[in-house]
Amino acid sequence: NDKYIEILKKNFPNNFNLKGTKIVLDCANGAGYKAAPKLLSNLGAKVVSIGVKPNGFNINDKCGSTYPSKIQSAVRKYKADVGISFDGDADRIIMCDENGKIINGDQIIAMLARRWKSKKILKGGVIGTLMSNYGLENFLRKEKIKFFRSKVGDRYVKEKMKKLNFNLGGEQSGHIILGKFATTGDGLMVALEVLFSLRKGKKASQLLNVFRPLPQILENVMVKDKNIINKPKCKKAIKKANKLMNGYGRLLIRKSGTEPKIRIMGESYDKNLIF
Repeated sequence: NDKYIEILKKNFPNNFNLKGTKIVLDCANGAGYKAAPKLLSNLGAKVVSIGVKPNGFNINDKCGSTYPSKIQSAVRKYKADVGISFDGDADRIIMCDENGKIINGDQIIAMLARRWKSKKILKGGVIGTLMSNYGLENFLRKEKIKFFRSKVGDRYVKEKMKKLNFNLGGEQSGHIILGKFATTGDGLMVALEVLFSLRKGKKASQLLNVFRPLPQILENVMVKDKNIINKPKCKKAIKKANKLMNGYGRLLIRKSGTEPKIRIMGESYDKNLIF
């Protein structure tokens, strides 16, 4: 743990500190439960820790980045400046601002892309996935930052980053790869990079609500056979739904890579088309 903390700290100036910053931290009873609170406290932050009592069975159990409501309520309760939530293996990060608004991976990527471009750190552009919100794509286009999509999954993001020689990429779910520092996702590294941007007294709400996302709906449908989406009846329904969208949004229907589920994502500025 100590060696890992030192490696992370070496990526930032010696005078970097978080004095006067109150942080709510949810470690999902997982891999980051010791290193994350220790590192942020060492940097001078006042840390309110949750999800730091692993017992071998409670990892990700109603806590961590898949339950962001935990940091949301704790940030409001303790009047914290920012909330940070990792998943069990600490390679994923979801945040919330001082008002309790959830900040997903797309917003974090947008903030880092703009900042890295201005500091001349950004190499090539940004890799997102098929699930990345269209609002992110719009924002990056306006910022004149190249944006490409990979298949869903951080390994596909990493592959495309390597192929195109880009140094920033990630997923809405909070898997973010900072090629400037590492070749894989590291939630604590991403948290430090965001906190480094916040250190000059900026509010998280100002820094991290970067673009207006398209209203988006995500549904997971349990199925016995994931190949159901290849059946004519299903294909016909998907074709009909895409026709209804008619350029006002987009639909993504895919098999889950890890569960017996079909994942459905729809997004449109016209809420009537998706809700």
